[in-house]
Amino acid sequence: MKLLLDANLSWRLIRLLSSKFEYVEHVERCGLPIPASDPEIWGWARDNNAMIVTNDEDYYYFSLQKGFPPKVILLRIGNQSTKNVRDVLIQYHDQIKALYENLDHGLLEIV
Repeated sequence: MKLLLDANLSWRLIRLLSSKFEYVEHVERCGLPIPASDPEIWGWARDNNAMIVTNDEDYYYFSLQKGFPPKVILLRIGNQSTKNVRDVLIQYHDQIKALYENLDHGLLEIV
């Protein structure tokens, strides 16, 4: 299961999530331009079979328009500390894994 963290999340989550998720990458560390546009991030995630983790609603609309892949994990938890974001993603690990394996759904909203 691959996660691609959007620019609005800390790159420090890579290390903090690596014990729970097999592959975690950040948009600023995967070879994309800095700053990468939403379409560039979408394309990279699609081409690399990664799910985008973000709190940017633009990806919600992308998923409605374009379908999936890539799948999107939309965090609707407001501004949180990196530790809190880590805790939420670990708490939702089973739901994230279920999304990754599900052939019919492409979006998980975490509120």
